[in-house]
Amino acid sequence: MGVMSALRVEIDRDAEVQVIAHMTKSTTTPFPSGFLWGGAAAANQLEGAFDEGGKGLSIQDVAPRGIKGPRTPAPTPDNLKLVGIDFYHRYAQDIALLAEMGFKVLRLSIAWSRIFPNGDDAAPNEEGLAFYDRVLDELARHGIAPLVTLSHYETPLHLAERYNGWVSREMIGFYERYVRVLFERYGSRVKYWLTFNEINSVLHEPFLSGAINTPKDQLSKSDLYQAVHHELVASALATRIAHEMIPGAKVGCMILAMPTYPLTPNPADVVAAMQADHQNLMFGDVHTRGTYPGVRAALLRREWHRAGHQGRGPRDPRQHRRLRVVQLLHECLRDRRPGVEDQGRAQRPRRGAQPQPEGQ
Repeated sequence: MGVMSALRVEIDRDAEVQVIAHMTKSTTTPFPSGFLWGGAAAANQLEGAFDEGGKGLSIQDVAPRGIKGPRTPAPTPDNLKLVGIDFYHRYAQDIALLAEMGFKVLRLSIAWSRIFPNGDDAAPNEEGLAFYDRVLDELARHGIAPLVTLSHYETPLHLAERYNGWVSREMIGFYERYVRVLFERYGSRVKYWLTFNEINSVLHEPFLSGAINTPKDQLSKSDLYQAVHHELVASALATRIAHEMIPGAKVGCMILAMPTYPLTPNPADVVAAMQADHQNLMFGDVHTRGTYPGVRAALLRREWHRAGHQGRGPRDPRQHRRLRVVQLLHECLRDRRPGVEDQGRAQRPRRGAQPQPEGQ
């Protein structure tokens, strides 16, 4: 090896040492005051105790393979969610471990079927409410703020089998009853709430996300988009109720979304990517603006005509069960809420008007 080669090798090694030293040097910076650092889990992932404490069955209890397989008629031993990590019995130990990790916030969900076993019950299950009292007390003892998801892929199974999940408008009322009970019971201890987990996933997994019992390959677009509409109305209603019942509450909704890029520069691929992006953005638009965006309205209107329907739809679509998707189309996209002017496609509340989830 020549002198220059040996020198070059030595310089390269020195550079490597410097890079490694820079990478391993402690550069920790404390989080700002009030920063919430923590983790997340759902009731169906960790609680177990699927048939204890007065809990009813949820859709997860008959979905042993999740989105990878069909539902079963009843719970089966291969469904690991029936046991979870036994958080129902070991929550104090688990929360203590999270506190050791420095958690300042824990996103957790409340199992709807632990509060209302069937979903349409007249009164809540006190044993289920008491369980979450204990969980919240334990979190407070360790200085961990709860961030509660109201519905995280665990709709009561009865609502799926009797009402076909969110396809039914009655679900809005059942959900309202459920959230009012939670806000009343836990509002003084929970500031952060999410109405739904990944609300737009109903488009991809109708049963696990929307409790729609109709097999996916038999589900009409009309019923699917009607379910979407009902969930969006329920989310808006829960948000309004939370602000009425819990001063200072922070309420949001999870959306399953990721950047979408065209496979090639081909215009058809570019348009396909744009439409996929619009499909995700629609759910955020509705939550923040209170109306459906014009692009999605136009696409839905096109589907309406492709299905063979004529005109702009019936004046009261709720009287036409087979044509219910019209609620997302031209006529019913015009906002009929108080304080809103009819401006064609672009509907915006008048300045100072408070959005109301009426005209549901």
